[in-house]
Amino acid sequence: MSGKNLRYGYTTGSCAAAAVKGAAQMLRDQTLVHEVQLTLPCGETARFQLQGCALHENTATCYVVKDAGDDPDVTNGAEIHVTAKVEYFTRHRTIIKGGTGVGRVTKPGLAVAVGEWAINPVPRRMIMEVVKEVFAVRCVPQTLTFTISIPNGEELAKKTLNERLGIVGGLSILGTSGIVKPISAKAWTDTVDASIDVALACGSRTVVLSTGRSSELAAQRECASRNELGEEAFVMMGDHFGYSLKSCARKGAQRVVIAGQFAKMVKIACGHLQTHVSSSELDLATLADWLKEDPGTAHLEQLARSANTARHLLEASGYDKALIDLVCQRVVRACDACAPGLPVRVFLAGYQGESLYCR
Repeated sequence: MSGKNLRYGYTTGSCAAAAVKGAAQMLRDQTLVHEVQLTLPCGETARFQLQGCALHENTATCYVVKDAGDDPDVTNGAEIHVTAKVEYFTRHRTIIKGGTGVGRVTKPGLAVAVGEWAINPVPRRMIMEVVKEVFAVRCVPQTLTFTISIPNGEELAKKTLNERLGIVGGLSILGTSGIVKPISAKAWTDTVDASIDVALACGSRTVVLSTGRSSELAAQRECASRNELGEEAFVMMGDHFGYSLKSCARKGAQRVVIAGQFAKMVKIACGHLQTHVSSSELDLATLADWLKEDPGTAHLEQLARSANTARHLLEASGYDKALIDLVCQRVVRACDACAPGLPVRVFLAGYQGESLYCR
């Protein structure tokens, strides 16, 4: 599959379901299976190659190597292993559990309850459906247990936000459509939503939305110095300002802090709900118009019009306090226009990690 010359891939949920299907077929037919076809939640069908296939009486094992397509996914190339086991003379049931490298949920607010394996609802449903499909004609054995594992999952999880979200010990088995779209905005906003849910479920009344890791670290240091907020309160919104702020309002956050560096703050102040837009010259022209309206900042108008970037303006102004105040106050206005009635504070991080504005 491809779109805009980029190749789609498959979620960990799809890979797990494919491996479950292969292992279930091996148990049913008592013969090795090396390929399965799967109908994905999005309605498409896909074929998956099975590796490491083995069959020993009442157990079958295999794995799928995750192909994330052209998406820069840390789980690309990960092996999603499944061991299927049948137990006779036991209560009729199908058990899905995690093994090595699959995390457990330790904080509320996620789609999976605290204490459960981090196997999300859609992948779990996919797995149950393929089990029913495989054993549709023949009687299902008494108890079927499917254990999903990812050998290097715990190490890969260190490169994700799992620990902050309360998923410990490994990766999550994820996916809603079954496919991974390259550099997917939805994947990011889904993470934003999950992060906000965890923050609120953990009792945080304030959510800190940061535009990047540098500003987030600076905000965390500021809050630590005041003994405020746990790590769950910090949500990396990236360029998705408008979406993230509206999500906070929709989910019932009581307060929001917008944390970012000057260039991103200028974009937000100018009303961009998506700060990845490349309109620096127009933003600086808008900022110059604002500066000339106030005698206290009018002397910076020409500097704003001639500056190469917003950062250039900030540094050339000598970190002018009136300039900083103007931009941050305009950020508050933009937030009110985006999510009316939601109390918002602004934290402006300097380019060396210092605090330039916090109120």
